[in-house]
Amino acid sequence: MKEYSYTEKKDTRSGFGLGLLDVARKNPDVVGLCADLTGSLKMNDFQKEFPERFFQVGIAEANMMGVAAGLSIGGKIPYTGTFANFSTGRAYDQIRQSIAYSEKNVKICASHAGLTLGEDGATHQMLEDIGMMRMLPNMKVVVPCDHNQTRLATAAIARHHGPFYLRFGRPKVPNFTSLDEEFEIGKAIRLTEGGDVSIFATGHLVWEALEAGRELYKQGIRADIFNVHTIKPLDAESIIQSVARTKCAVTAEEHQVHGGLGDAIAHLLAEHHPVPMQMIAVSDSFGESGKPHELMKKYGLSAGNISDAVSKVLKRKR
Repeated sequence: MKEYSYTEKKDTRSGFGLGLLDVARKNPDVVGLCADLTGSLKMNDFQKEFPERFFQVGIAEANMMGVAAGLSIGGKIPYTGTFANFSTGRAYDQIRQSIAYSEKNVKICASHAGLTLGEDGATHQMLEDIGMMRMLPNMKVVVPCDHNQTRLATAAIARHHGPFYLRFGRPKVPNFTSLDEEFEIGKAIRLTEGGDVSIFATGHLVWEALEAGRELYKQGIRADIFNVHTIKPLDAESIIQSVARTKCAVTAEEHQVHGGLGDAIAHLLAEHHPVPMQMIAVSDSFGESGKPHELMKKYGLSAGNISDAVSKVLKRKR
């Protein structure tokens, strides 16, 4: 089994901040908009280096989406920045009508997503955003797994025309991918190869999937583990090829069980290659205030939960 390790933990939102600088230095059409959360989104350095290309719109997220749509008409590539719950729930109408419907070249960048927002509690722990965004025609949805991959993804989405939803988080998590890797929109990355079970994970759950894979390996179970960083468009070919070999699947995500990665893969497999499947996700409930690692454990989003799900699908496969 291929081993993955890390030397430090870094927050994915800082990867976004660096990625925004990377792409802005290469492309003068890139502009940044923020809804009064410049520090939280790590957009400070962009603001300092490109003050004429930065727009602080204040606590007016719906207006920010309208402004971004307008800037895109003039040839700019707007990156909007705020928390995931404000990026989607508060501005859904503007995103749908002004950005997705007319396929505007706007990059909606959403931080502090999921349970790992922690102490801010249920009102800010957005767990429905992937579903809301992937249901919109023309919208692409990207959920990188660590700091380095978020940095690469932030730059990569500027190279593709049209609306993107880029989701990342607040806590420091294992930074195990390399900046030398190519980030390809719509192409899942196989992390380990195995023939017993397919594990498809996204975002913060990718590292948990690798941890689960290590424990399963000790039990003689070989997992085919994928980092599915692009949820829309989904890498149908890689997913179907994997389950054709393993005959069962587990998905893992920091999102509601409805509407996210698990739903997307279940839909795909129901049409093309039905197999026993288990989904690791939040089970139709809101979150609560607490330490990120405690919440992940309480809501069943740990490596141990992934291993348990593997045991269940293997029994069904037999």
